[in-house]
Amino acid sequence: MAAGVSVRVQQRCLEDGSTIVELLDEDGAPVEVVAGFLRFLGARDCSPNTLVSYAYDLRHLWRFFEKRGLSWEQFGPPDAIALLEYLRSVPSRRPRRRMTLSVVTMDADGPATKLAASTVNRILAAVSSFYEYAILAGLLDQANPIEKRPDPALQRVSDRHRPFMGRASRQRPVRRAVRVKTVQRVPRPLDDEQIELLLAELRGLRDRAIVLLMLHGGLRPGEVLGLHLDDLAYGRRRVVVRHREDHPKGARSKSRQERIVDLHEAETLATVSAYVMNERPQDVDSRLVFLIGGRGTRRLEPLGYDGLVRMFSRACARAGIREPWVTPHALRHTHATRMWEGGMRELTLQKRLGHASPESTRLYTRVSDPAVVADYHQALDALGKPREATP
Repeated sequence: MAAGVSVRVQQRCLEDGSTIVELLDEDGAPVEVVAGFLRFLGARDCSPNTLVSYAYDLRHLWRFFEKRGLSWEQFGPPDAIALLEYLRSVPSRRPRRRMTLSVVTMDADGPATKLAASTVNRILAAVSSFYEYAILAGLLDQANPIEKRPDPALQRVSDRHRPFMGRASRQRPVRRAVRVKTVQRVPRPLDDEQIELLLAELRGLRDRAIVLLMLHGGLRPGEVLGLHLDDLAYGRRRVVVRHREDHPKGARSKSRQERIVDLHEAETLATVSAYVMNERPQDVDSRLVFLIGGRGTRRLEPLGYDGLVRMFSRACARAGIREPWVTPHALRHTHATRMWEGGMRELTLQKRLGHASPESTRLYTRVSDPAVVADYHQALDALGKPREATP
């Protein structure tokens, strides 16, 4: 039996619009214990994308079982080390979007890059969550095979600790011992010239409104696509970001924390208003703000992720700024970085961006910390070294 061929993930759409995600064995039958785990995640109201991610992560585990001749009940702590080694050797032929060097391996199908360290850690976390479910459901009478150790540091920062069972769990903060070291990368914001070039190449009010909402409001792509007409408060110069799960094309907010985002840049809401009044199709009952216009067969349909990404990529290509890291989410990075460098406090920036944890917001404090810059200038002055004035 060839590893990587027999076990596969299947998605099925039901008549009510819901999606069933299954891990199928070599006979094409659902793996029952994984099916129960995915149903459990669905009952916890995890998104369809989350279910798909867990299914693909556990596919790696089941392929490892095939290679080692194990069953999921036999998997123990010593096997976790072998799993880590296996994952570090698994070839991946998905196109790379990283700017860094990638390790290339060869197999029967030709050259391929290896799984990224962050991907390996995500798979290990999924495996750990699966075994926590199995223990909770009474299917396994042993400790979680993904070894963990107490981590008092996490306990001192409560917002960082999110047990698998949420607040219902009484487990102590722990850190997985089997993991790969990763690099904490700094977000790359767009500079002023890139933004000007991008805005100049946008075609139509709709595309400009979408980009400005992400650039000036820090909205995520799913949050922009999910906006309803009654979420726009022109007089109060703000938009309300609500958590919804009824978008026909699956766009949804990542965070479950609804928030109000003030927009005092005059151009942003003015562009949104101009789009709604003049360009948005009027012969439609949908309350969604951003729809597909024109005269094609998809006219009046809600705009989805794919359409937004295509629009953004084509505009970047015309502007000559298309690079792997220049994505729609880079506009949110740009907004957050500018707000931090402009003096916005960490707590207020966290609320504006809708981050559940301050750790997510602290990502932007590493871009340019005003306190570090001030101390650096003070050190230069003490050393009597000349320095250029801040523009």
